[in-house]
Amino acid sequence: MSARAGARTAVDPGRYHESVDDALGPVATSDPVCLYLETTNRCNLLCTTCPRTYADLEPAADMSWELFTRIVDQVPNIARVVLHGVGEPMLVKALPRMVRHLKARGAYVLFNTNGTVLTPRRGRELCDTGLDELRVSLDAADARTFAIVRGKDYFHRIVRNVRAFTEMQRREGLALPRVSLWLTGLKETIAQLSDFVRIARDVGVGEVYLQRLVYFDGDAIGMARPDQALFERLTRDEQQHLDAATELARSLGIAFKASGATEPGESLARKEESSPWSLCRRPWTVMYFTANGRALPCCIAPFSQRGYENYTLGDATQAALRDIWNGPAYQRFRAALHSDAPPKSCASCGLRWSL
Repeated sequence: MSARAGARTAVDPGRYHESVDDALGPVATSDPVCLYLETTNRCNLLCTTCPRTYADLEPAADMSWELFTRIVDQVPNIARVVLHGVGEPMLVKALPRMVRHLKARGAYVLFNTNGTVLTPRRGRELCDTGLDELRVSLDAADARTFAIVRGKDYFHRIVRNVRAFTEMQRREGLALPRVSLWLTGLKETIAQLSDFVRIARDVGVGEVYLQRLVYFDGDAIGMARPDQALFERLTRDEQQHLDAATELARSLGIAFKASGATEPGESLARKEESSPWSLCRRPWTVMYFTANGRALPCCIAPFSQRGYENYTLGDATQAALRDIWNGPAYQRFRAALHSDAPPKSCASCGLRWSL
């Protein structure tokens, strides 16, 4: 992306967020090592924890092939690419082509899906691309709770789809993509954690992730409210549910983890840092682009502050990535992150959100 940065040393794509040192200033001295590309902002669910259910964040769009290649071709040494944003990636016809293009460049590629359209044909297409990870956001352990949290009654369809996919992988000896089930931790769902682990076992998935709820601090939507969050406020009963699920997962050989390259208890625990936002490394490692080409600081920003205009850092349809990456908006954003007055979208975040 830049002549200054030159060839990149090898980066572990699973720990890209650790690839920068502590001497962080407004100017990034290295290229990004991870791209988040919102392949679409369309979705077929109405999740009560998602801002797109309640507002038109941007004009509806799938990322065009031209925009996709314009972005990725400017970062030839990219280590990791995440193909999701606020929409459902598997609604995009060009998704397999995008994955193949990235894998031909040696990138580690993954995305989250709601699993509703993970048909045998589409599952086969994904396996043929060389996709590294397929993360299925199930978010509940029964159909009733799923409908409450995700807005539609697709629970049994998703469970069938995932089971069929893993059975196909086992039949054909396919190690990739690595499949995991994800649950957003809510007061409504914490008691279902053990059942969620059992579902993973039953459908042949070896990894379960508990993800923290992100919410607007003073302008809550749906179930994305402070009173629904588990972060920093686990009760004794809720801690017992977490401990029981952890022990059950261990006994079943299921890896039970949390978003942010950590484990569930650590992810939900209170941090002692007075300015946790200053621990974030994403503005020095990650570039996120919406389906329309808008550059945002990370995938969490749309969930933590209303209005993309508040944290837009550039436009990939109008400017080169190198000009965005160290342009005035990015430099101001980085400087604020290391101050006592962080960007509003970062103030209640910290280090360990979704990776």
